[in-house]
Amino acid sequence: MKVIAINGSPRKDSNTGTLLKSALEGAESEGAQTEIINLYDLSYKGCISCFACKLAGGKSYGKCALQDDLTPIFEMIKEADALVLGSPVYLSDVTGALRSFLERLIFQYLVYSKTKDSLLGKTIPSAFIYTMNVNEETAHKLGYEKHFKNTENTMSVIFGPTQSLFVTDTKQFTDYSKYVNHLFDPEKKAQRQEEVFPQDCKKAFELGKKLVQK
Repeated sequence: MKVIAINGSPRKDSNTGTLLKSALEGAESEGAQTEIINLYDLSYKGCISCFACKLAGGKSYGKCALQDDLTPIFEMIKEADALVLGSPVYLSDVTGALRSFLERLIFQYLVYSKTKDSLLGKTIPSAFIYTMNVNEETAHKLGYEKHFKNTENTMSVIFGPTQSLFVTDTKQFTDYSKYVNHLFDPEKKAQRQEEVFPQDCKKAFELGKKLVQK
């Protein structure tokens, strides 16, 4: 079994990357082979609405026609058995890199048909991991869960069952004294990173295990 993680963070070894690696460790504990893809190492753009993937009889029907660094990644995902996607929250959404990736990944398999929903031809269960600077209460007030559920629902229609993990109140800076910051207590951030973040990593580990077990 192969599980692929997609890291939408520009800081590939920070909070999101650490959680994705924990999820892959969980998958490995159940015997899966794993690989992590860092989107910020790649050169690509979002969907350009060429509709080649929808052209009846076209050579790219059901397949993204753009040729760039995502082309081999999509082939890997098509052969994978599960997918984990991670991103920090920027301006109340996933990073632009992950959003552009999702446009290309999902739209190629979406079909305008009354008889079926997906051209993928198989089920690939997935999970989303979101990291954010705000605390759980603020994330709820901002409607993050409802907002991200829209993309998750679309993902579930095309790829199969999906789940999510929200990791709140993460440590943003290594040294808070170097940055203008009047809203967050550096000591509390450091304490939470030491005490709570390891628990979040355990949750990610269990998430990875469950993806394989299913």
